[in-house]
Amino acid sequence: VQVVESGGGLVEPGGSLRLACVASGVTFSNYAMGWFRQAPGKEREFVAAIAWSGGTYYADFAKGRFVITRDSTKNTIFLQMDNLNPEDTAVYYCSTYPPKSWGQGTQVTVSS
Repeated sequence: VQVVESGGGLVEPGGSLRLACVASGVTFSNYAMGWFRQAPGKEREFVAAIAWSGGTYYADFAKGRFVITRDSTKNTIFLQMDNLNPEDTAVYYCSTYPPKSWGQGTQVTVSS
């Protein structure tokens, strides 16, 4: 599975970003896909996942602020992130769920 993440950047606290992940090398509609993140000095952690059926799952810190969606016609998943805070600063990765491989990730920095 190959993935390419995009959409990261620098945003002020309270701001929003929309991440995208294009996957290849997999029959996309057969897999659950997920977003993960890794902050400096911390282990990679689960953020959100979406099942092939459309069911969604979120880490507690993401509930109410992040929304994961998928467009199976484009082999793409998205992560809409609202009300960002500095603790959300991390490199965000997507993968199958459970994860099998990793892309380069996209950096999200929340700072004033």
